[in-house]
Amino acid sequence: MEIRIPYGKETIGAQLPQENLMGVYHPVKYTGNRDEGELIDAALDCPLMGPDLKTLAAGKNDIVVITSDHTRPLPSQLTMPRILRRLREGNPQAQITILVATGCHRAMTQEEKVARFGAQIAQNERFVMHNAFDEDQMVALGNLPSGGELKVNRVAAQADLLIAEGFIEPHFFAGFSGGRKAVLPGIASAQSVRYNHNAAFIDSPLARAGVLEGNPIHRDMLWAAKACKLQFILNVVLDADKKVIHAVAGEPERAHFSGCAFAARHAMLPKFRADVVISSNGGYPLDQNAYQAVKGMTTAAQCCKDGGVVILAAQCSDGHGGQAFYEALRDAKSPEELLSRIREVPAERTPPDQWQYQILCKILTRCQVILVSDLPREMVEDMKLTWQPNLQAAVDYALQKMGPQAQVAVVPDGVSAIAL
Repeated sequence: MEIRIPYGKETIGAQLPQENLMGVYHPVKYTGNRDEGELIDAALDCPLMGPDLKTLAAGKNDIVVITSDHTRPLPSQLTMPRILRRLREGNPQAQITILVATGCHRAMTQEEKVARFGAQIAQNERFVMHNAFDEDQMVALGNLPSGGELKVNRVAAQADLLIAEGFIEPHFFAGFSGGRKAVLPGIASAQSVRYNHNAAFIDSPLARAGVLEGNPIHRDMLWAAKACKLQFILNVVLDADKKVIHAVAGEPERAHFSGCAFAARHAMLPKFRADVVISSNGGYPLDQNAYQAVKGMTTAAQCCKDGGVVILAAQCSDGHGGQAFYEALRDAKSPEELLSRIREVPAERTPPDQWQYQILCKILTRCQVILVSDLPREMVEDMKLTWQPNLQAAVDYALQKMGPQAQVAVVPDGVSAIAL
């Protein structure tokens, strides 16, 4: 039988013997009867626990809207015009700045801005690209509950009104994306991000997809959003086709929690463990690099038996995605050796990308990971991953390794699912 999974802006396939297939596992499909615009409008017009945008904008001269960068599938061509219209209805004279929450990623190109927001907004609105490594952009807001200093972009900290748009999906160590993540890591300094993503937090059993309560990373993020005076969010939940199926708006903590509850109901997979797990990073834009692909690997590995094989398809059109990430893996003797060194690093000295290669090393101590991508073989193997030229070759290799009775599970989109 043929299996197909997302890859870039298309799909790729492979043949798998029927007797080896344990199952194809998708998040629960949601079928609504309202179009995307109606869902967004309804959320904005009936916000949770607070005034609407028109009311909030009255009398505010300096308004900042935090938005996601090019690595996130947020449908800003639908969301941003609705936000801007309501803000200007409340205060036509307000100066509005769109602050792109890059976290520690690179800045968006003009072409990426047009693709995300549409030409009219990309060319006519005031944009600021957050740069986590530019201390001149930052202002200190105190210490996080974990002890690290919180610095955020001063454009946000000095706003009369700070709001954010985003989307909610399972996140492999923050529980869920969206909400408070617009501030930390979105517009925080690199040092604040590194402290929040320290080795002890990443090792916490509560720092995983679907978990907010007791999650130390979430706790810091929530505190940061409040310290920055984030007053309003619009967050959406997307289906496998990147279409809006749910929207929440209003007071950040309450609206985000409501959206997470919806996402959780539709993201949970049944509990299973397979010899081989085939998955993807959900296709474009989340599979643009190997750094992001660790998210899909995490879900797949949680569904895989110890000693099994994970096959992860991610196009990686943007390369490895992080020089520090790549070099740490390349220079390590083994995943075990690197993991041992990571766990000796104090929180305040967390280096760039450590959290991502820490998670990958934890996966690699349990199972083999085959990366099907457009990356050169040497780069893939430098990252302690197994290279195969295509999905069929990867499937054939895994079956040969695990034997003729191997049970294979397919999780087409590892990013949008929560493994039990």
